[in-house]
Amino acid sequence: MSERTPARPRKLTTSSPSVTPLKSRTLTLKMRHYFLLLLSLSILFLYVFLSPTTNPNPSPDPNPRVPKIYVYDLPTKFTRGVVESYAAARRSEVVKYPGHQHSAEWALLEDLGRADRAGSPVERTPDPEEADLFYVPFFSSLSLNVKPVRPAEGEEGMNGGYSDEQMQEELMEWLERSEYWKRNNGRDHVFIAQDPNALYKVIDRVRNGVLLVSDFGRLKGDQASLVKDVILPYSHRINSYNGEIGIENRPSLIFFMGNRYRKEGGKVRDTLFQILENEKDTIIKHGAQSRVGRRMASQGMHSSKFCLHPAGDTPSACRLFDAIVSLCVPVIVSDYIELPFEDVIDYKKIAIFVDTDTAVQPGYLTSLLRGISTEMILNYQQELKLVKHYFEYDHPNGTVNEIWRQVSSKVPLIKLMINRDKRLVKRGLDDPDCSCLCTKVNGTTIQG
Repeated sequence: MSERTPARPRKLTTSSPSVTPLKSRTLTLKMRHYFLLLLSLSILFLYVFLSPTTNPNPSPDPNPRVPKIYVYDLPTKFTRGVVESYAAARRSEVVKYPGHQHSAEWALLEDLGRADRAGSPVERTPDPEEADLFYVPFFSSLSLNVKPVRPAEGEEGMNGGYSDEQMQEELMEWLERSEYWKRNNGRDHVFIAQDPNALYKVIDRVRNGVLLVSDFGRLKGDQASLVKDVILPYSHRINSYNGEIGIENRPSLIFFMGNRYRKEGGKVRDTLFQILENEKDTIIKHGAQSRVGRRMASQGMHSSKFCLHPAGDTPSACRLFDAIVSLCVPVIVSDYIELPFEDVIDYKKIAIFVDTDTAVQPGYLTSLLRGISTEMILNYQQELKLVKHYFEYDHPNGTVNEIWRQVSSKVPLIKLMINRDKRLVKRGLDDPDCSCLCTKVNGTTIQG
């Protein structure tokens, strides 16, 4: 037999033999954890960066749905009949909608009647079942002014039977029989009431709808709001200035022409007249709307650097928009004014705002305006030139299109309120509807 080779003694280590497998298992677990973490991060990366549904900056829909609007076929007494009554009250043989500062109601209906409405923010539909909005084309402002302020001799016999209050009542009686009015309590209906007193008798019956108004001066907080309604510009009554910016042809510092004596918030006018009428380089005139007056106003605005806009019977007036299209920098002295299209126009770039108490301090306004540099005036004029198309009712991409864009933006809120109404179990007619931003004479507040 061969001799057996003696076994070599094992070399002792500082570690116990039983520790090695445990360490191996620990390393394996750590590797597995690292692997799972890496896998989780990879999946998260793929989900966040490759999933189209979670793109934080999704591309806008190239073909967003245009809201559809249905135009009520009202009895003619509410449309052409109002125009005829207006002409008859003035013994005019020409029956056409007259040009005046509240003529937006005519411009909107005329636009809705065009055959080619490509590019409009709203699409007219002949089918009320598919409509998102319902337009009520009552000439409410013209109806209010059918009777002349000073009727001609014999006018009572010719047109004494016309009553705007009766027309408002008859309109609501007709409208409230409509199934589409009843369906959503009028929330999806659009009314134009540009004159501050238009629809005054039935305003509480139409307050759920979208109101197209010039300001909130005579409306309560539960009748109108910046959220559901649209502020319209008055139609300017003087010719637009089509020249270039500059001050060479504008020798006058400040211009104002209008009624000196007004009630309510317009009392500031008389004070401003007293302060400014004898100032150098200022043109301050008392005058009412007339053909001659408009020519004088056009000449005055086109040759002045600044145009004064004090409050009248209501916070807003057409001369503000006359100034804008004249590139005459508006100086607005009105503490509670609302302005149209403020989501696209920054009025601080085109106008100067002065509170009433400050404006009536002797010497303040002229000192302020004389201290504005030529460069700053040119900046104001340039900004006015960029936005003046928003105040041109006959511009192809002007006031009318912007009004419809504003109206179309109300559709999501209208749908929200309609759905909300459906699930409310009980609420009285006089209970507050805490869902809107309201403007009152003491400022703007949020209800809710």
